[in-house]
Amino acid sequence: MDTNETEHSGLGRARLYAMAVASGIAVANIYYNQPLLGLIEAEFPGEPAIGLLPTATQLGYALGLLLLLPLGDIVRRRRLIVGQFLAIAIAAAAAALAQSPFLLIVASVLLGASATVAQQIVPIAAMLSKPDKRGAAIGTVMAGVLTGILLSRTISGFVGAHAGWREMFWASVPLALAASLLMVRTLPDLRSALRLPYREALVSLVTLWRREPALRLASVVQAALFASFTAFWTVLALYLATPRFNLGADAAGLFGIVGAIGVFAAPIAGRVADRRGARSVVWLGAALTLSAWGVLGAWASLAGLVIGVIVLDIGIQVALIANQHIIYALEPAARSRINTVFMTSMFLGGSAGSALSFAAWSYGAWFGVSVLGLALAGLALAAMLLARRAARLAISR
Repeated sequence: MDTNETEHSGLGRARLYAMAVASGIAVANIYYNQPLLGLIEAEFPGEPAIGLLPTATQLGYALGLLLLLPLGDIVRRRRLIVGQFLAIAIAAAAAALAQSPFLLIVASVLLGASATVAQQIVPIAAMLSKPDKRGAAIGTVMAGVLTGILLSRTISGFVGAHAGWREMFWASVPLALAASLLMVRTLPDLRSALRLPYREALVSLVTLWRREPALRLASVVQAALFASFTAFWTVLALYLATPRFNLGADAAGLFGIVGAIGVFAAPIAGRVADRRGARSVVWLGAALTLSAWGVLGAWASLAGLVIGVIVLDIGIQVALIANQHIIYALEPAARSRINTVFMTSMFLGGSAGSALSFAAWSYGAWFGVSVLGLALAGLALAAMLLARRAARLAISR
């Protein structure tokens, strides 16, 4: 069916779950190579470039966020989504066939860029849902994203250990093709009413940042919170390897399963945002993140780590869903570009958190990382406090 892009044009349960599944399949491709690095290095001995594969995939994802997401506002969304899933299949096949580290890195960049299709799907959930159900819809799709992230490393490690690293990339091909078919069958053929050249769409990202204070606040807050999240995961394996715990990298992987509770928190956070307002849910997420770092810093035990990572994961996901609820309500015709600004800011915050955590670990070990995590969560809360104060001053005038 050929329809114009309209609000609330229908989001049944089957369509919503299909979008969640497709989003999880897409985002999983970003993380497949991480557990496979040892196997890949064994096939290409003495090649230091293999260690760049995760970075290459993340770089591709960043480029896709910046260059591909704006297309959602100016082209047929279903066609774009299906095209990106086909690109995932091609890139995964190229990775499986790669006979040199250079070709594998190129394929990884393309794979990361194509995987941003997950962020093309999330705004559609906001578009098709009713305003009082928007948070729940976003939360359900994001639960699919989180499930894909969670299961990707576990599945990849299992397939790599029992079949080989190339077979994991081959397995990604039919998954991507199945997701493309699922989107063809379930998504409406939405056509944007906006007639905007691609170059102007990119330039408009700056305009949106300047024009929408709510977008700026959501971007800064989520960037700071996500930085605290990546700070934890970047050095967790190093912390577990210390004499206090004397655990290997496999134990660090198990903490990802512990954090899976965030998958269940996402839809709940969306429903609460629908009923009580998204802003209060953002406050809750930031407060939980700050509390998590208090536990992680003060309770130096496995029990403290388990409780801390659960609270940290819930806090980050709660804030993310609520902030997406806020930004998708700003300008319906610019949802993809708004998502570009928001997700790029969040990704840059995560990258900064990883870099800062290494420095904090070098100078202050786990105490230094805990202080960093507290400071980043505090930065998010400070940004919200300043924004609220500015809003009150504007009203008083």
